[in-house]
Amino acid sequence: MGAVAARRNGAGAVVVFGSLNVDSTSYVDAFPAPGETILAHDFRVALGGKGANQAVAAHVAGLPVEFVACVGDDASGAFARETLERLGVPMTAVRLVPDAPTGVAQITVADSGENTVIVTGGANLALTPEMVEAERERVAAAALVLTQGELPVPTIERVAVIAAEFGARFVLNLAPPAPVSAETLRVADPLVLNEHEARAVGIGTDAPSDATLDEWRALAASAAGVVARSIVVTLGGAGAVAADAAGSWAAPAPRVTAVDTTGAGDGFTGTLAAFLAEGRSLPEALRIAVAAGALAVQARGTVDSYAPRDTVLAASSASDAAASPLSADTDLSAEPASTQTKE
Repeated sequence: MGAVAARRNGAGAVVVFGSLNVDSTSYVDAFPAPGETILAHDFRVALGGKGANQAVAAHVAGLPVEFVACVGDDASGAFARETLERLGVPMTAVRLVPDAPTGVAQITVADSGENTVIVTGGANLALTPEMVEAERERVAAAALVLTQGELPVPTIERVAVIAAEFGARFVLNLAPPAPVSAETLRVADPLVLNEHEARAVGIGTDAPSDATLDEWRALAASAAGVVARSIVVTLGGAGAVAADAAGSWAAPAPRVTAVDTTGAGDGFTGTLAAFLAEGRSLPEALRIAVAAGALAVQARGTVDSYAPRDTVLAASSASDAAASPLSADTDLSAEPASTQTKE
């Protein structure tokens, strides 16, 4: 089946090359000080990893998704595979690495909703450029290819090259910041960053810590077409901004009470990628993704906190049919900045 035919049939509309971890999360009243021992009041083990989270979010948004990842041949790997199967994410491109442990994230969530995360790569580091090469047919059939900063830099850069070769839209969530080449950044459409990651690539380095949503919109506009083809910056409870050659947009977040911000940024990114792959404009996909992120922080956990498509569309006031692009420099919501905790 040719690339165009495959896309028309919805095969692998979104291909995610990404990390797959098992999250071990402790819930505490407040973060411990250095050297302090505290007691958690709850503990959970769940599927995680930016790649897995974003693949699930795109799947929940209603798009056909293929997930290219590596897991260890251990109990954590079995748990991760079983969870993906339960959620309906195809497993055909998830490879077993017998001589490496499954990646793990050690997470602490305070009662404020804020979190700290320590990631150990494990089997994720086995996702090499050679493995990307072996997945060329999936990329050829994709409308959009998504990856993140948790993979080795040569792997990220090979994903960008092959996506460009087949004309698939390349979306890079540079989280955590990784030293990828300027050439790789320039083909990202969009490059998705939070405030700290944006500063790491030179966007908003002189902006004050309390810079407004509109100020970040202007900063994104100045970087679009220079740092990357398009830019998206997430700003936690304030919302998010986006810019491309057509203009720039701000999407304030609704007022919500944050319970757990873990994985909310991944829910945002996976949703954004899904609706871009569906053919929505950047400003509309931005607004829908902000709604998805706001819904996610209101429940504990990562992938289990992602709301279904109909709920997200209703929260964003978007229809289930792609809308026409909005005009440039538009504020996408009259809602005030929220009290939602930053991701």
